[in-house]
Amino acid sequence: MFLLHTMIRVGDLDKSLQFYCDILGMNLLRKKDYPSGEFTLAFVGYGKESENAVIELTHNWGTDKYDLGNGFGHIALGVEDIYSTCDKIRDKGGKVVREPGPMKHGTTVIAFVEDPDGYKIELIQTSSKKD
Repeated sequence: MFLLHTMIRVGDLDKSLQFYCDILGMNLLRKKDYPSGEFTLAFVGYGKESENAVIELTHNWGTDKYDLGNGFGHIALGVEDIYSTCDKIRDKGGKVVREPGPMKHGTTVIAFVEDPDGYKIELIQTSSKKD
């Protein structure tokens, strides 16, 4: 058994694809419209679906906003240089909502960014660089 994907509902698929692909550097792996169901599925990720877990962006036509609720936490991405990654995200128009620094009650260096729908993406420093 292995993890295939995580699905999130998005209000504006074009804005979401711009965020995940242009700002976070993921690839659009596949996209398909389902006219009879009035929705579109787009799968984004850093590698082939057969080898990596990916994110499924579901756009229900005619719905431009979702109540995120309080059950979902975040998606996490490992990065080698969290400080330059946050700078690049900001330079491309992304929103950094928690600057890089140690997590509460620990030493792991993390940051948070937010996608166009308000979903939180945690960035976790994967190397020992902490300057």
